[in-house]
Amino acid sequence: MAKKANTKTKAPKSILTKNSLDFLKTYLNNASPTGFESEGQKLWLNYIKPYTDDFFVDNYGTAVAVINPKAEYKVVIEAHADEISWFVHYITNDGFIYLRRNGGSDHMIAPSKRVNIHTEKGIVKAVFGWPAIHVRDAAREEPPSLKNIFLDCGCATKKEVEGLGVHVGCVITYEDEFMVLNDRYYVGRALDNRVGGFMIAEVARLLKENKVKLPFGLYITNSVQEEVGLRGAEMITQSIRPDVAIVTDVCHDTQSPMMNKIVSGDLACGKGPVLTYGPAVQNNLLKLIINAADKNKIPFQRAAASRATGTDTDAFAYSVGGVPSALISLPLRYMHTTVESVHKDDVENVIKLIYESLKTIKNKQDFKYIKK
Repeated sequence: MAKKANTKTKAPKSILTKNSLDFLKTYLNNASPTGFESEGQKLWLNYIKPYTDDFFVDNYGTAVAVINPKAEYKVVIEAHADEISWFVHYITNDGFIYLRRNGGSDHMIAPSKRVNIHTEKGIVKAVFGWPAIHVRDAAREEPPSLKNIFLDCGCATKKEVEGLGVHVGCVITYEDEFMVLNDRYYVGRALDNRVGGFMIAEVARLLKENKVKLPFGLYITNSVQEEVGLRGAEMITQSIRPDVAIVTDVCHDTQSPMMNKIVSGDLACGKGPVLTYGPAVQNNLLKLIINAADKNKIPFQRAAASRATGTDTDAFAYSVGGVPSALISLPLRYMHTTVESVHKDDVENVIKLIYESLKTIKNKQDFKYIKK
């Protein structure tokens, strides 16, 4: 009797190592709120230093690790390091705390969340309180808003709150930490966009371990303050003055309930990186990335940006006389919540796509549409 053919296929070997994943977990669990990114940047630099030749930081905390720092032609791969958070705005006489946003923090998810208030004395624990369902009038029920969400740190007076080291201007982050869902999704707060910082660091690791010699200088850039208007990227592009920039950030997966594909496009976790078309995206650079994806059989999806991409791509593209820039996005569910979710395969494919694209860029490559 003939033996049945073995139809099982082995899963492709992951490009991520145990050390990589340990760093990802540590990096995501660490708080790195907009304007206060330095502790996260230290972790990132410590991880990437063995794979690069040099590094520098600017006055506001953007970190840049460099391969071939003496090369004249400069290529940037970039992500942003900051996460959304809150500020202490007003402390009532009876010890409750009202807030202001630091970035696009979502008031709808706040009630019942546990938080860390960052003070010079250390972390102060608090919770977002909310009236019990028993005492709310369904006919007149107020949704959460900046007017009514508040923190309770277990104090009875303003003086007691201040005695803990809490004052107006203290930054607040959620407690939620990294987990893996169904061995398929990385889940947690701040994947937007510290997972981007992780991915560009992994590109540096692969270049080093595979002994790839690039003919240009590579500036692996982890920018601060993206969540308040691309500010870190605006600053660092003036310092680097790059010739090319490939930016990675997250975009919306539109497959879960309540998403509108007519408004947000048809994009799915697990189907590959998303390549954006739009005025800030330099088309010849985009074609190079698409060719790299096709050649290496890396799946990808497409998105269209109206006017601006809303990412650091815009800051690089419109700086120093115009830098050929492109955006490689990672599909993400539940953006700006504490359960942001990305597919493991997409993370690996973004890394592969940036890596393979860099290998095809030539020294002093001219991306102009019209040549002499």
